[in-house]
Amino acid sequence: MTHSPFMQQALDLARQALFISNPNPRVGCVLVSATGQVIGQGFTQQAGGPHAEVMALRDAAAQGHSTQGATAYVTLEPCSHTGRTGPCCHALIDAGIAQVVGAITDPNPQVAGQGFAKLRAAGVQVEVDTDAGLASRELNLGFFSRMVRGTPWVRMKAATSLDGSTALHNGRSQWITGPAARADGHAWRARACAILTGIGTVLQDNPRLNVREVATPRQPKLVVIDSHLDMPLDAHILKAPSGCTIYTSSHNPSRTQALQALGATVIALPNAHGKVDLAAMLRDLAARGTNELHVEAGFKLNGSLLREGLVDELLLYLAPQLLGTGGMGLANFGPLDELAQGVPLQWQDVSRIGNDLRIVARVAGRDQF
Repeated sequence: MTHSPFMQQALDLARQALFISNPNPRVGCVLVSATGQVIGQGFTQQAGGPHAEVMALRDAAAQGHSTQGATAYVTLEPCSHTGRTGPCCHALIDAGIAQVVGAITDPNPQVAGQGFAKLRAAGVQVEVDTDAGLASRELNLGFFSRMVRGTPWVRMKAATSLDGSTALHNGRSQWITGPAARADGHAWRARACAILTGIGTVLQDNPRLNVREVATPRQPKLVVIDSHLDMPLDAHILKAPSGCTIYTSSHNPSRTQALQALGATVIALPNAHGKVDLAAMLRDLAARGTNELHVEAGFKLNGSLLREGLVDELLLYLAPQLLGTGGMGLANFGPLDELAQGVPLQWQDVSRIGNDLRIVARVAGRDQF
């Protein structure tokens, strides 16, 4: 069916949930009366709060509008199960909604078509706007990844010179890119469920990895790969109010207890080579509700993630300067013997942000699930 302006309005509302709804999907809802008037609208609130459909129904009630016989435009199939909130399909039925236009089926196995089925069983006409479904899936690619693949959507961010250096030979990197690019990078941080880095970055830079350059009601959780539990007990990252999870291959009870005493979650996931099992880490993060994992790490961890085929997307900021030989690169993997062994990418977006370029490139085929 044709992409309607009401569904576009619902998609615009869903984008307003970008920074707040994790780990729930970003959903918007618009209620339209039989005469074509918008009588209510809403988007998903913070986890545990009302979903988009309930917000729209509340909005209609607050304005004194009857929802009897109305149409609901929703960017994701209304949920049919009781979690932290009640089933949205029941709320729509109870409100007398006559028709639901949904963008796409919810990939959550607890829903997966049951919401649409319950609406139809109650006499509600259901239509699916497949065009809008593509936009809704893209907006919620991390949620779909977690539900379908059992792993987060992994986005690797880096700022480099035009010749590919992320830092000078002495480690200096502040600042390769300008303030506009840094603020934009913080907006991408804000939309993620968690931010991942390696112990090397912690030891060298002692970063906070929080969102500072844009307003956000929530901070992403912080995740560190620390094979030998070398984390300094006074590291900024351990003081994050959102919490810090450390994945290690070490079984060091005293270090583990010291870190746990500071509020960190320490998880041992060793592989056969004495390193952290990165694939197992992603599955564990998904089980903990991580939709989008934002990676800001050094060339070693970046290289390991790329080598193991665990990266879905690259977020690159290119500064208009050359730093010459001896600088640190984006990722340490290879050497490769054939060009065909390289990581194939597909351009998603190239934009100018201030004086820098932002490139969003997707690893070929990673979004086919």
